[in-house]
Amino acid sequence: MSKNLSPIVDPLLIWFDNNKRELPWRQDKEPYHVWISEIMLQQTRIEAVMGYYARFLDALPDVEHLSRVDDDALMKLWEGLGYYSRARNLKKAAVVIMEEYGGTFPQTYDELVKLPGIGEYTAGAIASICFDEKVPAVDGNVLRVIARVQGSKENVLLPQTKKSVTEQLKKIMPRTAGAFNEGLMELGELICLPNGAPLCDSCPLKEHCTAYKKGLTEQLPVRVKKMKRRRADKTVCYLTAADGKIAIEKRPDTGLLSGMYQLPNIEGFHTEEALRTTLREWGLDPTDITFTKEAKHVFTHIDWYMKAYHINVKEQNDRFIWVTEDELKSSYPLPTAFQKLL
Repeated sequence: MSKNLSPIVDPLLIWFDNNKRELPWRQDKEPYHVWISEIMLQQTRIEAVMGYYARFLDALPDVEHLSRVDDDALMKLWEGLGYYSRARNLKKAAVVIMEEYGGTFPQTYDELVKLPGIGEYTAGAIASICFDEKVPAVDGNVLRVIARVQGSKENVLLPQTKKSVTEQLKKIMPRTAGAFNEGLMELGELICLPNGAPLCDSCPLKEHCTAYKKGLTEQLPVRVKKMKRRRADKTVCYLTAADGKIAIEKRPDTGLLSGMYQLPNIEGFHTEEALRTTLREWGLDPTDITFTKEAKHVFTHIDWYMKAYHINVKEQNDRFIWVTEDELKSSYPLPTAFQKLL
């Protein structure tokens, strides 16, 4: 990517000033607000984040509250957003801010990028939006916009492509760096859409866009994935005791969905006979087993295929945590994958 990007600065800033959406985290430049919103928006649509953002701030209005929150309460606030390591890193970073910065948010990119869970993009966003530091914030939206403007066929999934774009944007970063970064993101979200469907007639950069002039918008950006996805089959047990309580268990502290709760499950698809054998190994005496539904849940690198059974058992045991339906809804963070089966 080598095309000079200087001409896009002024038209982008003018467009953003006239077209930016009124979003809750844009009401002020409080770094805590921007930080929480940026972390929530990773891998998640704005529409889905709005309710979570308001609920999160209501429960944890500042860094100090976040640093002290109980882990289960934090996971419950995050329940349904997915990518739960984001929430755990939020708390870790809040603890660092309290202990090393006296509760005052770090104000430079170099300090921000050292915090747990804050990468180059988030550090650039906070530093530029909240503290006017002239640093880029390059995410997928920005890479798509720049690839089309420059007519670049470089793979935007490669680290060196992101590094190249970042270096070029550093050279043209205006005094209003935050508005420029937000403008690029906003343009990618509202106008320069993915999957070959940009709204070019409404784009303030079309006069400077190689993809628009050469009819390449459907071909750009180039995204070549090398990673092969894995599949995991699971038999999931919705176990209820005679008193109506439901069995759950806590997942390990490391790995996928670490620290969350789950419905008991077994790797692979199992027949009813095999399921009865496993239940007896768990120390449970089933009275009836009913197949309820199938579901699929997609993670970053793995797809879960699940078959769920509703199983009544004569009595509880100590292997599982037994909770009421209300307790499950209010106190125990259950990943979306398992919520699909309730």
